[in-house]
Amino acid sequence: MTRLLIVLTLLSIAGAAQAQTRTPASPLAPPQGNAEPVPTSALDGNWRGTSDGGSCNAPLDYVLTIENGFVDGSAYDNTAQGPKPNTHHGPPPAPTPGLWQIHGVAKNSGPFSLISVASVKGSDHREGKLSAQSDGGGLVVTETGGCRRTARLQRR
Repeated sequence: MTRLLIVLTLLSIAGAAQAQTRTPASPLAPPQGNAEPVPTSALDGNWRGTSDGGSCNAPLDYVLTIENGFVDGSAYDNTAQGPKPNTHHGPPPAPTPGLWQIHGVAKNSGPFSLISVASVKGSDHREGKLSAQSDGGGLVVTETGGCRRTARLQRR
């Protein structure tokens, strides 16, 4: 009985080893070692700038990074301040977001859309849409709603 158990164990190990043998590469598969070049965008780089105040009278400082056409960055309000003492004993005004996260995909020509999401606490979820376009050596980012701020960014 123990001999039968040993033989079955050896056969199962041999079968598992046989199943792991390497198959030849498909003729349709790309050759290994020759990585395809990563596509780049004419807008790749680091961008910085400040917007006008828009209807909210609150300018934003933009910092964007575009890498292979993917946009990632933030916009923040330097005038945003924390809570202040309430001398009128009334309800405090709603805080405005001081930090926005920005994401999207850049196009070399023509306008492209970006999404901005406010970094706020609690269940107050705020989103905005931005439109961006290359303008000479710069990048113009405009809010399509909300305060309608416009920022002119320069490559750094």
